[in-house]
Amino acid sequence: MTELRINGFKQVKEIIKKLLPFIRFKKEQAKALYRAVNLLATKESDKLSRSDLLKITDCILVIQKSNYITKQKKTKRDILKILGLTP
Repeated sequence: MTELRINGFKQVKEIIKKLLPFIRFKKEQAKALYRAVNLLATKESDKLSRSDLLKITDCILVIQKSNYITKQKKTKRDILKILGLTP
């Protein structure tokens, strides 16, 4: 197994866009990553709206669901709290 690290939302967006037609395993995870990084690449993090953050939260949950089972998975409530979307 190989791991590759890519820095920068724009770079990740472009690479995922090019790879999507060829991905078979974890395609839903790749699509969710593309949706999230598309939002993150177009706006500064402090300019993301509540709606944007909720969309990113949903993408995180899709990506997490596709990962192998671990004890450290976050719930939707945990992610919302991290993003400051809970009272």
